[in-house]
Amino acid sequence: MFDIGFSELLLVLVLGLIVLGPERLPVAVRTVAGWIRVLRSLATNVQNELAKELKLQELQDSLKKMEEKADLQSLSPELQASMDKLREAAESLKESYQLTPEEAKELEEDETHFHPPVSDKKSNSER
Repeated sequence: MFDIGFSELLLVLVLGLIVLGPERLPVAVRTVAGWIRVLRSLATNVQNELAKELKLQELQDSLKKMEEKADLQSLSPELQASMDKLREAAESLKESYQLTPEEAKELEEDETHFHPPVSDKKSNSER
């Protein structure tokens, strides 16, 4: 992705050792590694949520097409049962996207949350 070779990596480490010193360099490396880990997990979560949302949208589109093509009363009992199961699956997927109050509270308390607390915004605007 970044196309960094061994020589460039070695140069960055030597410069970091000179600038930060041997005491602060390991802490800085751990901090940067933590940021990268958090960003990767956020990107993975967004990808997974988008994939689920696309699947849900495709399922809903196929249900609408089926309803348009065939009158629901003229369907056989097997097809009617299948349509009902698909509707239930779509509804359960839709419900899984809605956060419970406990999950919303956990997100607010999460350390990886990037928005500053409301109290910090007020204190900065008052200065």
